Amino acid sequence: MSILRPVWKIFFAAAGWKVLNPFPQVPKAVIAVGPHTSWQDILIGMATRSITRMNNAHYLGKKELFDGPFGWLFRWTGGVPVDRAHKLNMVEQVTQVFQEHEHFLLAIAPEGTRKKVDRLKTGFYHIARSAGVPIILSAIDYSKKAVWFSEPFRPTGDEQADLKKVMEFYRGVRGKNPDYDMRHLGDEATS
Repeated sequence: MSILRPVWKIFFAAAGWKVLNPFPQVPKAVIAVGPHTSWQDILIGMATRSITRMNNAHYLGKKELFDGPFGWLFRWTGGVPVDRAHKLNMVEQVTQVFQEHEHFLLAIAPEGTRKKVDRLKTGFYHIARSAGVPIILSAIDYSKKAVWFSEPFRPTGDEQADLKKVMEFYRGVRGKNPDYDMRHLGDEATS
């Protein structure tokens, strides 16, 4: 994807977007990217990945997408297949992928969908905890046309306290479709 870096830089500049801080250089991490309210978030994410040189950044996709004629495209763009019918659950499957790689970054939307949610999905948290890797929060704010990152932090095991930290990071961040972003979530989002 590095061959597309000039294209992504032009796209970002033309659209008025900017990355506010450098991506923390860690070999492995779960990147919680939010809010996720539109398919356009994928373009912003791919551009950010290329511009910030986030090599080894991946996303999850259902195995069936990789079996078809466009499987090569999903792999080329950083997709990692997961088998929902497999005997291992999702956290175990992804933990295994982390163990198999020396450098591996995994981007996940903490809402788990582009629609409005009443609470965060905790898969990203449990994957990081199980794999023993830090979490890096990434905000995509359409009102500021800006992307920024938190410092890496490791899950402490106190899930509620850690998820409150996550919610504090996203407080005020506006998604492409503001009615679906996380601004309406409070402490109840972590219960």
